[in-house]
Amino acid sequence: MALEVLCSATVDSRTWSDAVKWLLLYGPPDIREILTQASSSATSHCYPGLRAKGFAADGQSCYDVRELADFLGIPEVELLEKIAKIEQEAGVRNLFDPTETHELQ
Repeated sequence: MALEVLCSATVDSRTWSDAVKWLLLYGPPDIREILTQASSSATSHCYPGLRAKGFAADGQSCYDVRELADFLGIPEVELLEKIAKIEQEAGVRNLFDPTETHELQ
């Protein structure tokens, strides 16, 4: 059903976003990989100066919170609150201590 939402030309942006989120969390591994690559490509296109600082054990790109907040034009505290809300609602972890990540060379 979530894939049908993504293919719909008439679905509203909130429903589409919810379908993507569901697929990233619970979808088949091949779909999650495609969406992760698309997200990375969109991030690079929309924020060309934003660079991942490293990656988590699962391969997730990791960014500096201050730099990310600057790129988004929001206060760091607001960004941390949004990330915490997503973590709580989705039951996933998105904030990592730098000691838990592998630095990009």
